[in-house]
Amino acid sequence: MNGWTTSHDRVLAQRRAEGWMFLIEAARDLRPAGAAAPSGNALARALTEPVRVQAPRPLAVLEAGAGTGGVTRSLISQLPRGSRLDVVEADPRFATQLRHLAATHPAPAGGPRPVTVHQTCVEDLDTDDRFDVIVSGLPLSKFTPVEVERILARCMELLHPGGTLTCFTHVAICRLRALTASRREARRGAAVNEIMSAYQRSYATGRRTVWANLPPADVWRLQRPCVSPDGQRRTRDGVGQ
Repeated sequence: MNGWTTSHDRVLAQRRAEGWMFLIEAARDLRPAGAAAPSGNALARALTEPVRVQAPRPLAVLEAGAGTGGVTRSLISQLPRGSRLDVVEADPRFATQLRHLAATHPAPAGGPRPVTVHQTCVEDLDTDDRFDVIVSGLPLSKFTPVEVERILARCMELLHPGGTLTCFTHVAICRLRALTASRREARRGAAVNEIMSAYQRSYATGRRTVWANLPPADVWRLQRPCVSPDGQRRTRDGVGQ
């Protein structure tokens, strides 16, 4: 061994450290962490697809529940010139790490991207700003029904008309929990699924399963409707509802 460390080695070491940090925080408090592992590259790519679709126009993007920053890196690298990114994370240790990431992660050739980290829950985010894309890293199936309703309602409120929210559910975990849960937990899970299904019926424009993630995840795209001058709600294809 010659003692040299490549950039690839440094990235792998950083990812391993973040994985351990994620697990420590998940054991400490399941609300801010919640997931079994940080989002992998495939899940991050699926969650950030609306940013790539709408490039190169400048975008206002919000990331909710950023954790250790796996999706944040992807967003910083993909944001078009003139865009801004607001990152929301409730856990103070993760928020500190995200501020460091925002200050040090290299931006693409177009120059630096304004990134602001908010240490709060997305449903409590105090802002009048509206966003073109919201990317949620929150494991919604682990929250209470009241929390899920507040999170989804606030996210839809924070979107511009026509804006897109991406969120996910863990496929295997949801199915396993349904088989092994206590009666109380089963009622909670059923109530959460009912709320999420109602939002999906009203606002979903697409879904894909990311099998190359640990665990596999369904990624949903929800769109805040545009309102026409006659007051009708219109979907992306312009059909009134």
